[in-house]
Parts: sequence; C-alpha cells; structure tokens
Amino acid sequence: MNRLANASSPYLRLHATNPVAWYPWGPEAFAEAQRRDVPVLVSIGYSTCHWCHVMARESFADDATAAIINDGFVAIKVDREEHPDVDAAYLDAASAFTRNLGWPLTVFTTPGGAVFYAGTYWPDEARGGMPAFRDVLAAVREAWTQRRGEVERTGEALRQAIAEAATPGADAPPSLAELAAAARGLVAAEDREFGGFAAGLGMETPKFPNVPVLRFLACEALAEAAPESADVARRALRAMAASELHDPVDGGFFRYATRRDWTVPHYERMLTDNAGLIDAALDAGEEDIARDAARFLVEVLQQPSGGIAAAQDSESIIDGARSEGGYYARDAQGRAGLQPPALDGKIVTGWNGHAIAALARAGTVLGDERLLEAARWAADAVLETNVGPDGMLRRASLDEIVSSAPATLEDYGGLARGLLSLALATGEPAYAVRARELVDACVGEDGTIVVPGGGDPVLVAQGVQAAGVPSDGAAPSGPSALAAAALALWQAGAGERYRSVALTLVQAAAPAALAAPVAHGALLEVAAGLAEAPHQLVVVGDPGSPLAQRARRVRADILALISPEQAESLAAAGLSLFEGKTALEGRATAYDCRGFACRLPVSDPEDLG
Repeated sequence: MNRLANASSPYLRLHATNPVAWYPWGPEAFAEAQRRDVPVLVSIGYSTCHWCHVMARESFADDATAAIINDGFVAIKVDREEHPDVDAAYLDAASAFTRNLGWPLTVFTTPGGAVFYAGTYWPDEARGGMPAFRDVLAAVREAWTQRRGEVERTGEALRQAIAEAATPGADAPPSLAELAAAARGLVAAEDREFGGFAAGLGMETPKFPNVPVLRFLACEALAEAAPESADVARRALRAMAASELHDPVDGGFFRYATRRDWTVPHYERMLTDNAGLIDAALDAGEEDIARDAARFLVEVLQQPSGGIAAAQDSESIIDGARSEGGYYARDAQGRAGLQPPALDGKIVTGWNGHAIAALARAGTVLGDERLLEAARWAADAVLETNVGPDGMLRRASLDEIVSSAPATLEDYGGLARGLLSLALATGEPAYAVRARELVDACVGEDGTIVVPGGGDPVLVAQGVQAAGVPSDGAAPSGPSALAAAALALWQAGAGERYRSVALTLVQAAAPAALAAPVAHGALLEVAAGLAEAPHQLVVVGDPGSPLAQRARRVRADILALISPEQAESLAAAGLSLFEGKTALEGRATAYDCRGFACRLPVSDPEDLG
C-alpha cells in the first residue's frame, strides 16, 4: 500500500515508490507496531538534503534492505520541515547516542514511542568506521527480541531524563549590560580573516551564515553599549556576498560552506536563510545584499499561488547524471540549457511569515513596490490555503493540499510578525488585526504561553518532548518568533499586554540565551528590543516625497510611510501609535517617536534627524 503518494510533503513523495512500506507520521503507525509487537523505525529528513538522497538510493530503494525493514519494523517517514516538533524531540533523544547530529536522522523507538537507539546516515556497506545500515537493523532487531527489558528500560529512562531537563527561567529580562556582554563574546569569536564566526565556538567548519546572531549584533540598542558588534555583522555579510556562498546569477545564498573562507558550499538554498539575510542586510545598511536575497525569493522561490517555496535542491541532472552543485558552478549562459535544481514547493506557514516581514520591510526601505506586492501575494496565499477544515492554522501545504501537521509557535509568531509588517508597509489594517489574533491565540487566560490545539497529538500522547529551551537555527525558534511578533505589536501601539507576552517568553529563555548566545540570537534580539524604548518613525503623506525618502535612511523599530486615511484606519484597528497622525497643511509630515513620545512633527527633510 502506497501511503505517501498524496502527501503534503515533497520529501515524502520522493519516497512513495520505495519498497519500504512507509507510514506518514501519525498514530496509525504506532498502533500497527503495537499490534505486531515490533519496534518503530523513524526516518527524518527533508527534500533538499543531499545525504538523505544518498541513503534513500543506497538503502530505502534496495529491495533486500526494504525486506528487512518491513519484516522487523514499522517504518515512518517524517519531513522535518513539516513536523519540526517531532524533529526537535527526536534530535534531543538522539543526542544520547551520537554527537554527530544531522539529517537523515534515523531513530528506533518502542511501539509506545520511547527512543532506545538513534543515529544519522548509515551506508549500505560498512566503511569509514560506520557500520552498514543492514547490520544496524539486525542489531536493533536482535536487541528487541533477545533483550526486550533492557531496551524498554533505556527508552523510559531517556524519556524521563528529557522530561526533567527543564531549564529554569529568570525573574527579569536581560539588562542592556548583560546583552552587551553577550555581544562582546560573539565579537571575540569573529573569524578575523574571513568573517563570520569560528574562534572559540567549535564552529570553524562547516560555516553557516547564522542569521539570528547577525541580526542581534546589528541591533540599534547595542550601538553605544557594544559599538563594535555591528561591524562584525557587516563584515560577515560582505564576506559572504563576495564568496562562493553567494550565487551571482540567480541571487541568494547557499546553506553553508565547508571551508573557513566560505568556499565549497553545500548548494541547497533555503527560504529561511535568505529571508533572514534580507533583514540582516537592511539592519547593517547593506542594501545591495538585501536586494539580491529578495530577488531570489521573488524570482526563484515564489510559486504561482503566491506562497514561497521552502528551498531549492543542491542536486540537478546534468548529462543524464545527478550532480551536486554542477548547475550553480555555471554562469548564466551555461545554465540556460539546463533544468534548474528542483524546488521544495512546500509552503511553510512560519517561514512564509518571515519572508513576508522581510519583503515588506525591504519594499518600504528600498522603495520597491514589487517587493511589497510579493509580500502581499504570499500573505494572501498562506491565509487562504494553510488553514484546515476546522479553521485552525496548519504548518504547511503543497500544491494547495493542506498538511495535517498542526501549526507551531513559530508558525503563529512568524506569520503574525509578517502580517503586521505588511500592514505597516501597505496601511491595510486587516493584516494587523489578523496578526493580533494569531498572537492572542497563543496566550492562555492566565497569561501562560500555549500552542493552539495543544501541539502534535502523537508526541503529547506519548509524553515525548524536546529538552530545555529551543535554540534559534536558520530561523527563530517558536518562542523567539512569538516574542518578536508580540514585541512588534506593542511597538506599533497594540497594547501593553503584548509587551508582557514578549517579556514572559524572554525571561523563560534568558539564562540559556545568555549562556550560549550563538544559539539564541533571535531571542536576544527581542531582549534588546525590550531593554530600550522603541524608536518609531511615521511619515504621513506622499511616499515619494523628499521627506519619505529621507525617512527610508533612518533606522527605526517601526517605520511606516502611509497616507492620512491609512493612518486613521490603523488607529481604528487598535494601533495607538497612529492616533492623531495627519499630513499637516497637506504636506508629508514625519512623527519621530521614542517610546510613544514624539518630537514635534516636521515636514522639512533637513529637520528629520
């Protein structure tokens, strides 16, 4: 029975023709394992993952290996991008068995979901100190049938240990002095020769953009307390833009480089990285880099529906053979006759939210109406498609088939921030109202943070969870994304309760973030936004006026270039920042505010600091 052919994930569809009797993630697979009294093999990856492709070709497409799997296990295939909570929980469990975490992630559990063994890629034949995958399967099967008690005790002990690994929060958010100290620690870890980070972090290679850290370092709040931090971010961006990590033909940046000097990239291109790099570049004043990353999102990743695809693969077919990076090694003329690497067309709600926010901001700052239109198109597509029949937000969709995976905090927070950014860029209040609704859905009556719908039902039923505070990877974690959305709503005048939401989330994660700032850049950026009064700049009147052009050069937490009618509509929608903001005497008028206290309005560009 082919259970993956109509999946809402390109990754699952790639495995639909395997001889392995895959199940998608869900309770049915575990129920079948209970019925057969066999362990569960959970294979986690994503469609643009090179080593996932390799393991699929070597093992999952092999009839003999598939027969071993089908005989002794129930096999589940999981797209980590569709089910990030599943991936996070199993990554934490896998860390008990291997230090080399990554994808493909291969996890063995009891029928009740307790992890008792895990690893990443295993080859079809033993080599390089790695056992053959068939030998791993045989060993796990032998342990299950001959040492069941030991296996079950391992799984339960690990589940209990993870459940008890909660990190206590702080009584107050980080002070500006603490944030500056964290920034200086990151500055000290700068790779002074090639840019980015290496020294003292155990990160010499592979070398990632680490967008959340770049954004934290470029925070306006750190301009005086840690003035050197913005230069570190700027140097990293310029180094990446001048390196092989950057694609000069189609724009955008690859996932990571395997060498310190940003050469020999891993050639997949991710929505998360490139959306974040738009914002990071704008923060650092590198407008050409922002335009380049935005061009990749709009011209390559944006789908006919308006939604923005999750990624572009590293592999393509050249002269009848699979090639990793061969397409990208050619110039524009050399690519003309080739089929581009496939897109992962999955429309991930939170990731589209990050992209909407970045494109809306870039459209405003750069004065590029095309970027604003792309952001609006993406927002409308997500709001129309990524909602289930029950009206609840879903994690993703593919070809307008909505996923059964529930939305996460990252989805609610990411989409909310994107919609609010779009409202400020276009003056359309409906987007701001929806943003507020999304954040409100994540706050319980007692002020606690909740996942609407309760989170992944299988993990909840099994008592499986990730340990500690989620880290920020290529994109903000769920708590960081929701905190950023709540902070932005407060800065736009939606009310003090949204500052309280951001404060709650930041305090819960503060000790972990200050202890390991390289893993929590997005959370620290929100903390910096709480540490100082927000800078808000509203220009009411002609967006093409010299005053508006001057305003685009000003760094502010909130920047809105809108008409008098739009200001009135935003105020009526509950954003108090826009109350009483008009175009005086019919001229474009700027309101430059700090913490909602505004200087006298000005119409002369020279009067706008």
